[in-house]
Amino acid sequence: MKQTFRIITAAIKEWILYHWISPALSLLPTAKLDKLKHRLTDWAQLGYYQQANAILPPPTSNENRIVFFGDSITEFWDLASYFPEKPYINRGIAGQTTPQMLIRFRADVIALKPKLVLILAGINDIAGNTGLMTLTMIEDNFASMAELAQANQIQVIFASVLPINDYSSIERSHVHSPAKIRQLNEWLQRYCLEHNHIYLDYYSQMLDRQGMLKADLADDGLHPNRRGYKIMASIAEIAIEQSLNLKVIISGSDNH
Repeated sequence: MKQTFRIITAAIKEWILYHWISPALSLLPTAKLDKLKHRLTDWAQLGYYQQANAILPPPTSNENRIVFFGDSITEFWDLASYFPEKPYINRGIAGQTTPQMLIRFRADVIALKPKLVLILAGINDIAGNTGLMTLTMIEDNFASMAELAQANQIQVIFASVLPINDYSSIERSHVHSPAKIRQLNEWLQRYCLEHNHIYLDYYSQMLDRQGMLKADLADDGLHPNRRGYKIMASIAEIAIEQSLNLKVIISGSDNH
C-alpha cells in the first residue's frame, strides 16, 4: 500500500513539473528565469554582498561601524543620504526572511566587525515569502542573531516591524497581518528589555489613528518613501546613541 502511494505521489509530482511548472517557467523572461535559478542555488544569497565584503577595509580603532541588517526596507534605504559621513553599512536584501538572514549573519555582520548591528526584519516572514512561518519561528531566529552578535561583542538594536496600510491599490493586510505585526513587536520589546538590547520603535511613530501606516509615509502601503525614511533616520540616531552609550557604561563597569 505504501509503495503504491509513493508511486502515485511521484507520478503526480512529475505531471505537475512537466505540465504546469515547466511551461510556466518557459514564459518568463530569460533574465528573470536566471535570477530564480540563482536564488535556488544560493537560497540565503550569501553571494549578494560577497564582493562588497571582500573589499571593505577593517574598521579603524575609533570607528563606530554599524551594520543595518534587513530586507527591502533596509536595502532601499540610502544610508549615505540620511546619515552623511557615518560609517554605516547597508546589508539589506529585498524579500528576505529571518531564516535567510540568520544564515548570512556571519558573512554580512560578524565578519565586518561592527560595534553595533541594527536588525529590521519579520514582515516577509509574516507574508510567508519562504514558506509558512509561525511567530515562534521568527522569534527564535531573532534570538539566534542576538546571541551570535553578543558572542562577538556586537551591540544589538532590534527595530520594530513597520505598520502597513491598504490605502494604495495593493491590499497589504491580506498577507501582512496587522495583528501578527503587533504581536511580533510586543515580543521584540519584551525580548530587548529582558536581554539588555535597545528596542527601536518605528511602529508607534508611523501609525495613524486607524492603526495603519500613515498614508504620506509610503507610496505602496509597505515601503517607506523619503518622508518615511526621514522619520526612521531621526529615531534610529537616538537608538544608536543610546546603544553605543550603553556599551560604554557596561565596559566601564566591567573594569571595576
